[in-house]
Amino acid sequence: MKTLLILGGLLHFVILIASALTPRLLDWRGNLAALHPFLRRLFWVYGAFIVLVIISFGTLTLLRADELASTAPLARTVCGMIAIFWLARLAVQFFVFDARPFLTSAFRRVGYHGLTFLFSALVFIYGAAALNLHPL
Repeated sequence: MKTLLILGGLLHFVILIASALTPRLLDWRGNLAALHPFLRRLFWVYGAFIVLVIISFGTLTLLRADELASTAPLARTVCGMIAIFWLARLAVQFFVFDARPFLTSAFRRVGYHGLTFLFSALVFIYGAAALNLHPL
């Protein structure tokens, strides 16, 4: 389980690469220009907080993989919360966002589906740790 958790920790930093590309690829500056300055800043602040959460999940996992792999209630709870976070992200992706208008190139489609795979992998990794399931 520890090895899977280390992989999960690293995957958080892979997701940050996509997060860094998103504002440029989706032209946030241009698309958000019409918003009131307060709402525009709010959007950027929310994005920054999400990045901080992802950094925290990855760092926590890489620094404490041994402890997160244990059967301790706190470790299982933390893993469960991380799994729920990524499961909620998948739910939003499938039931709230319609990304089709932005999937205008092969690069964007591969990136979108690659991220979907990574989010799913994180749900599996942290969910398995939370439920104390050991991979075969």
